[in-house]
Amino acid sequence: MFKKVLLVTLLASATAFNGQPPATFSQKFASTETALKMSGGNVAPALKAPPALYEGAVAAGAAKASKSFADIFKLGIVSGAHIGFGAYLAITVGGACPGIAAANPGLQKIIMGAFGLPFGLIMTLITGGELFTGNTALVTAAWKEGKTSGKDLMKNWVASYAGNFVGSLILAYLVFTSQTLGSLPGAVNIATGKANLPFEVAFTRGILCNWLVCMAVYMASGCSTMIGKMTAVWFPISAFVALGLDHSVANMFIIPLGMLRGAEITIGQFFMKNLIPVTLGNIVGGAMMCMMPFGATFGKWFKKSE
Repeated sequence: MFKKVLLVTLLASATAFNGQPPATFSQKFASTETALKMSGGNVAPALKAPPALYEGAVAAGAAKASKSFADIFKLGIVSGAHIGFGAYLAITVGGACPGIAAANPGLQKIIMGAFGLPFGLIMTLITGGELFTGNTALVTAAWKEGKTSGKDLMKNWVASYAGNFVGSLILAYLVFTSQTLGSLPGAVNIATGKANLPFEVAFTRGILCNWLVCMAVYMASGCSTMIGKMTAVWFPISAFVALGLDHSVANMFIIPLGMLRGAEITIGQFFMKNLIPVTLGNIVGGAMMCMMPFGATFGKWFKKSE
């Protein structure tokens, strides 16, 4: 009791002496920011304005295109595994709720979306990985703005795609060997459904999916804080999974894992019925649906050079 009285007295004395209440955290942060600016220090905005956001995306794409094939490939392996981990978690959690799926399918879908792919993309963005689907937007923007060549664009796409594929297959084998999924049928059911889609359905799902994925990448590139990047990623990525759309890199993990676990899918089905149409759709979704409107507004897309 005595300690509490003493503490209250000290606080009151400090307030009376200063003539104002103690500074809040936000006030202290603001004063620190002001001090940094006065001393010549730079404080990055929490979120870039739309024109600056596009410029940053172009710069990021140019940096990605300038890397060597080997470096892009290695970072692509890492990103393939990151996205695979996200799909792994989604299957383990959202794919293992048969009771919820039967009683409340909408809830099961959002559970599957929320727990999985978002954390896989966050790992890739924070660590500087090379993800083919995101590169269809960023590196394409750099090419359209004249910051890189068509040759480097294709180098980036091919190297990141190949690396993503290798990383996804490695993780699929490790997950299969780990036996952590037990007898759960989720991986087999999901893989079987994806490998039996008509070409145009898989293509369209690929467009819609990468529109959202690249919006996540694009928005996250304009955030200077970890929480900002996580928020920018979580909503679009959890949405595409919940909506049942198709991501080529995630499918590089999901379908082989299903095949390893007994899904009756041939290699030809894997490529012709899913991976190829989804990949083509992802390219359209990233380059045209996501990035083209911003390039035409804030950049030089479709504008005649003066």
